[in-house]
Amino acid sequence: MGTLYYGDNLDILRRYLKDETVGLVYLDPPFNSAQSYNAFFHEKDGTEAASQIRAFEDTWHWDIHTKKAYAEITEQPGKVSDVMQAFYTFLGGNDMMAYLTMMAPRLVELRRVLKPAGSLYLHCDPTASHYLKLLCDAVFGTDQFRNEITWKRTFAHGNVGRNYGSIADVILFYTKGEPYCWNQPYRQLSPEEMEEKYPFVDGEGRRWQSVTLRNPGQRPNLHFPFQASNGVTYQPHPNGWSCNLERMQKYDREGRLHFPSKPGGALRLKMFADESQGEKLQNIWEDIAPIGANAAERLGYPTQKPVALLERIIKASSNPGDLVLDPFCGCGTTIDAAEKLGRRWIGIDITQLATSLIKNRLRDTYGDKVEILTIGEPTTPNEAFVLAEQDKFQFQWWALGLVGARPVEQKKGADHGIDGKILFRDDPRAPRPEQIIIQVKGGKTGVKDVRDLRGVIDRENAAIGVLISLQPATAPMETEAASAEFYEHKLTRAKYPRLQLRTVKELMEGKGIERPSSVAAVDETFKRAPKAEAKGHKQTALGIYPD
Repeated sequence: MGTLYYGDNLDILRRYLKDETVGLVYLDPPFNSAQSYNAFFHEKDGTEAASQIRAFEDTWHWDIHTKKAYAEITEQPGKVSDVMQAFYTFLGGNDMMAYLTMMAPRLVELRRVLKPAGSLYLHCDPTASHYLKLLCDAVFGTDQFRNEITWKRTFAHGNVGRNYGSIADVILFYTKGEPYCWNQPYRQLSPEEMEEKYPFVDGEGRRWQSVTLRNPGQRPNLHFPFQASNGVTYQPHPNGWSCNLERMQKYDREGRLHFPSKPGGALRLKMFADESQGEKLQNIWEDIAPIGANAAERLGYPTQKPVALLERIIKASSNPGDLVLDPFCGCGTTIDAAEKLGRRWIGIDITQLATSLIKNRLRDTYGDKVEILTIGEPTTPNEAFVLAEQDKFQFQWWALGLVGARPVEQKKGADHGIDGKILFRDDPRAPRPEQIIIQVKGGKTGVKDVRDLRGVIDRENAAIGVLISLQPATAPMETEAASAEFYEHKLTRAKYPRLQLRTVKELMEGKGIERPSSVAAVDETFKRAPKAEAKGHKQTALGIYPD
């Protein structure tokens, strides 16, 4: 079972999460990597209007609110205050300083909620990794730093100029204390690597390599002559053998000793490839490929991480049943991996879009058996009304989640009458899927809205259109919707109203859209998520999250 929280992760950490309850934290905080390096260090006077955190904006600004947060951090004595003051002395007031100011109190809270044997993995951009490492040193202590992992996140670029291609991310690995949870991960060798590492083949076709029986340190108790089954007595290295007499005799009986071809040569051990778990994983990860353009797991997020990456981290630093936390859960890769591996999980995100899409992702993958508790979303029509008043887009994304729709591309200006879509294919031979067009209205609605939606349905050649509103439909609206007649399923010939009106109250009570079921039609809503544009502020609504 897992819990999704909608809201600011700092507030949620402080309000809901108790001390020492989390086994593993993975975070990939939003960072505008598309911004030029120098832009992060431009001085700001702190009087800019504070930007509300938008789903399409993955950057932070030095403004009045950030300065206030910085003051609160530095008023508390300790190493975190010291390092933040040092950062400000060096950086001044700029976007990089704003980013560090955002991260500092969150890292303090994340350490608080970690169990004594817990671990934290911070995925970051090389532009900021060196600052974040110093900040983590202040929060966790320098003795709790374990590794700086380099993950090759993309392939070689052809447009490299007067520098080296940037194709790697940094993952900082810290623990809260000693001992800590650790399940040694291994890397599997490729056939070519296997042949090189295990060059010999025995009579049964088993590959093996010859390894030393020399002890790495001086062990007088393991310094003894050994008479092997071939009748030769072998002398140990001055350090001694790597094992005792009983183990040496066992190796000999099993035919695992590699006898030297020359008199006086060193006795060695046969190490078989099929008995090896692989190569112990080092801190450079090149064996987890980035998500390709046509990969099945691709959701259209520009910085989406592969599930295999999170599976590796979760397996290494947690056990089944442990609680895994992702405070910037985005498209839910950490949550997906945690659910798959039998861990409990908590995801936090500041957008309703994330919570809606994660629920759909999990149900598409694991079916209805997955248990999800959502906190912070509206639970009544009145709460939905409040959300609509507070933030139009958050309300819109939440409402789309009620029907399993994905948002369409968000651009400034007109939305062309489409807030979300559901894609399905009722005929497997059809070249393109059918569309269900969704409009969401948080204010007053009337017959004009229904006529406009009908025009959009005709323009897009959509199968069905749905108007979701807070207010109930009037009689003229119902009449206008009925005039759109029906959509007929291509194979079953079942008919569905082509224009449907739903209130938030009806949807919350379980009245869904009349549409072909998953038995009669294959849903492709999230499988066909659009590819995002390169720059953060122009990305599609599905292309906005860091994981």
